[in-house]
Amino acid sequence: MKRLKIALITLASLAGAASAQTLINGAGATFPEPMYTKWFSEFKKSHPNVQINYTANGSGAGIKAVTEGTVDFGASDAILTDQQLNDFKTNHGFPVLTFPTVMGAVVVTYNVAGVTGDLKLTPDAIAGIYLGKITKWNDAALTKANPGVNLPNKDIVVVHRSDASGTSFVFTDYLSKISPEWKMKVGAAASVSWPVGLAGPKNEGVAGLVKQQANSIGYVELIYAVQNKMNYALVQNASMAFVKASLESVTAAAAASLKAIPDNLPQVSITNAPGKDSYPISTFTWLLIPQQIKDAGKKKGITDFLTWMLKDGQGMTSALTYAPLPKAVLDKEVKLIATIK
Repeated sequence: MKRLKIALITLASLAGAASAQTLINGAGATFPEPMYTKWFSEFKKSHPNVQINYTANGSGAGIKAVTEGTVDFGASDAILTDQQLNDFKTNHGFPVLTFPTVMGAVVVTYNVAGVTGDLKLTPDAIAGIYLGKITKWNDAALTKANPGVNLPNKDIVVVHRSDASGTSFVFTDYLSKISPEWKMKVGAAASVSWPVGLAGPKNEGVAGLVKQQANSIGYVELIYAVQNKMNYALVQNASMAFVKASLESVTAAAAASLKAIPDNLPQVSITNAPGKDSYPISTFTWLLIPQQIKDAGKKKGITDFLTWMLKDGQGMTSALTYAPLPKAVLDKEVKLIATIK
């Protein structure tokens, strides 16, 4: 009998430990997926009772899921519109908070027969290609910026995202700033009506199509180009300098763009930033956190993670080709965490 009681007590203890596990579900942007995968794994080592699951299904899906309340948090590279912010508040009775997590770059990657070095692309060339006005690799808009490079007389195969994507938002936000025609005809959004091109899902889908299709061009997050050993272009910035995406050039873009940072940390675009060292297709990415979290365990798990992310997590960014947040942004986020109820 004594042994039976001990066994029952042990089982009860195990059941109690299992019930203490806090499960937190999130969904959204593919752009920061490698960073989030690393962070959630590392966070669990110091917080074993918190399990954070993340589905990288695109910024549009993440915004929709957090608005509908089917996940505990969302993730987006796309700036939330006033309508999206209002939709969340209407559904829940309180706002959603946007927390910058890291900075990164969208790069223009290509697979051109016989070209192994770095191409240089002007804003006009990129907009012209995606508008369908520049159709050959040996077009003067490309050869002029790349003297000595043997660009072939081949059709350009244009590739873009098929899903509602924050990466697409960043890319089209950039195009809208540098091309009045693009702004008028297409605009900036997570999902647009593309004038030309093949469509692939997520960063992986675009990267895969570019690798498979000869003489193609596409846009992906920097780490996907690095991981897949893909060529990506130097892009001419607002100061007329050709700059390659890097931690330093993304950080320069943020520094040039953020003159004053409001306390409520609204989402800020840093594409086409001024400064000779700025990479022009740079961006923040954000976690979308409800301001009120009724489940005490989830509230503690999420706020503990946000605090950990700002302190320990930022030191892990460079290894995955993301840039850490500026100190001024980190300081504002610490105050924003305290407003979660």
